[in-house]
Amino acid sequence: MRVTTTNDGLTAVITPYGEIDFDVLPRLVSAAGELPLSVTQVTWDLREALFMDVAGLHLLIHQRLACTDAGRTLTVTGLRQQPLRLLQLAAELFPAGEWADLLPDPLPTVAV
Repeated sequence: MRVTTTNDGLTAVITPYGEIDFDVLPRLVSAAGELPLSVTQVTWDLREALFMDVAGLHLLIHQRLACTDAGRTLTVTGLRQQPLRLLQLAAELFPAGEWADLLPDPLPTVAV
């Protein structure tokens, strides 16, 4: 998996390319951990992530906690169909996890 990070000092965008699973989870967490302390806004751009399993949920909850601890804002963008559906299921099944906060507003319509 390839991961790119852009950062202008205050805002960082992390973009993973490929599938998000437990094999790549450490690399993704590491990419976020390398951000300078000056960053106040972290965006995970998932437009190039066609698939994620529960490791993607672990990544996002870890990032939410890390951003909260560092006083940063977390945003998730570019959710493709499968990762979007996984987050929707997490929000429906585990509302206390506040997964809905990571979903786009409004939700895109998905053709069935």
